[in-house]
Amino acid sequence: MTTIPIFYACDDNFVKFTIVSIASMIENASPKYNYHIHILHTDINEESMEKVYRLQTENFKITFDDVTNYLKSISDKLPLRDYYSKTTYYRLFIAEMFPELNKAIYIDSDTVVQGDISKFYNHRLGNNLVGACNEQAMVQVDGFGTYAEKCVGVDRNKFFNAGVLLINCKQFRRCKVLDSFVMLLHAYNFAVTQDEDYLNVICQGRVKYIDQRWNMEVFGEIPYPQEEFYVVHYIMVSKPWHYSDCRFGDIFWRYAKKTEVYEEIKEILDSYTDEERARDAASADRLLALAIEETNREDNYLNRVNMIKCDEGRLKILEKISQYEKEGRFDEDVEDDPPSRELMPDEVDYLRTGMASKFKSKVAFMAARTYLNSIIRKKQMIVKDLVGIENFDGIEGGAVLTCNHFNALDSFAIQLAYENSRHKHSGKKFYRIIREGNYTSFPGFYGFLMRNCNTLPLSSNINTMKEFSKATDKLLQEGNFILIYPEQSMWWNYRKPKPLKKGGFTFAARNNVPVLPCFITMHDSEIIGDDGFPVQEYTIHICKPIYPDPSKSRSVNVNEMMQKNYDVWKELYEKTYGIPLEYDTE
Repeated sequence: MTTIPIFYACDDNFVKFTIVSIASMIENASPKYNYHIHILHTDINEESMEKVYRLQTENFKITFDDVTNYLKSISDKLPLRDYYSKTTYYRLFIAEMFPELNKAIYIDSDTVVQGDISKFYNHRLGNNLVGACNEQAMVQVDGFGTYAEKCVGVDRNKFFNAGVLLINCKQFRRCKVLDSFVMLLHAYNFAVTQDEDYLNVICQGRVKYIDQRWNMEVFGEIPYPQEEFYVVHYIMVSKPWHYSDCRFGDIFWRYAKKTEVYEEIKEILDSYTDEERARDAASADRLLALAIEETNREDNYLNRVNMIKCDEGRLKILEKISQYEKEGRFDEDVEDDPPSRELMPDEVDYLRTGMASKFKSKVAFMAARTYLNSIIRKKQMIVKDLVGIENFDGIEGGAVLTCNHFNALDSFAIQLAYENSRHKHSGKKFYRIIREGNYTSFPGFYGFLMRNCNTLPLSSNINTMKEFSKATDKLLQEGNFILIYPEQSMWWNYRKPKPLKKGGFTFAARNNVPVLPCFITMHDSEIIGDDGFPVQEYTIHICKPIYPDPSKSRSVNVNEMMQKNYDVWKELYEKTYGIPLEYDTE
């Protein structure tokens, strides 16, 4: 016998209404099927669960699925807002959480099911992502309809309500709907119908529109008699447990009276105050006003969507990062470097001994400082905090600075850390190791900085690398600081520390200088960058230096220092983001 999967999402406060919805569904469902009801939650207590379990019948099984661990597992992908703590967003996770399912029903808790739910499930979706009914607020109210068309970019007559959905789980996974949702969360904050807005954007053009009677919203004009409603949906402030005169409230109470939560819900109605009802009316007005305000914003979603779509390269980079992580290709860049050529020994003055080199460095540093001040002022780079500067101050000689690499500007963040340390005024300098192509082939202003701001370029030429090694050793022995990226790759806005390579630790062990681990953590700011994604707020963590042990061999020191550096980064990552460091490597 076919089993039909049905999902609710609620918290402990709302589960009582879920009970009424489930009771109505059970009463009207065909006995020809088995049904498995999943309730997605994070905080429902045992007493409430027992009330729900008592609804089970021979062909209706009920399971509570705590999504806490799943949310933690994907939290590094989500912006650090409150989206993923809202039960309304849990429907986005169903396809990924239950990979064995090809199709599933999602239904809101503020519903009563008068029809045979198996008939809703048996709609054929083809390659459509969802089956759904029109959102009546968009159809019937011009302010909402205009919002749908001019802000979200969806025809008001094709905007669907996400409270009753038939989800094509197989296509959700194939089309990476969850990834699209996460990208949109990073790119734009929909404030009116929130997850419904995101779903309409993502599913546009791939929606099977189902008979409206499967989602009869208690809103505006209703073209069917109530006995023909298959699902009654008490949307917005139309709640029968708040209003004794709520339209079609008699349907709700007919089923509520058959449940053990009836008295509990009746008490809510009896205690609901006129002040609370006035707040409801005001909130409905505010929602319409918000829709109009969002529509009129110059930077609303539809006005920005071309810019975001134009930056398809950024979206492809995110996809490539996901692919490389699965394949374990951590030391490979996901973005193409400028076309490179071989850097010859006579092209680079590593120690800046020539007059021309010294002059260019002076000009480059002045230009870099002006540029850095500009991007900080414009909030194109935001340094929220600098933690552990005393660890930098405590170093007496030179050091190899390590840092995670996720943005072309992150070396500026470490530059700021150096400038906030006592060493800026000690005569000791700050250097950066860069790739060959960044030195030889970067054009214009950025190329000038790459070649002259105390950079130490790598090279594919063995003789140039000999000069590089000699210069690096000399600079460290003279007490200077050299920034190196031991991950050997840059992954845009990637928050996890990647596995490390030995190069920088070899320099430290060979010259008997410490490694100073730096790790930058980041959070979304409210500022959207030119690429359509939130500018990140950086916290620069300067950790305790790791010294080589003079009693051990160089190779042992290299491996031990590298492992200690990774462990420090791992601990910081897990402490900052509140999740264990895990890779999606297959």
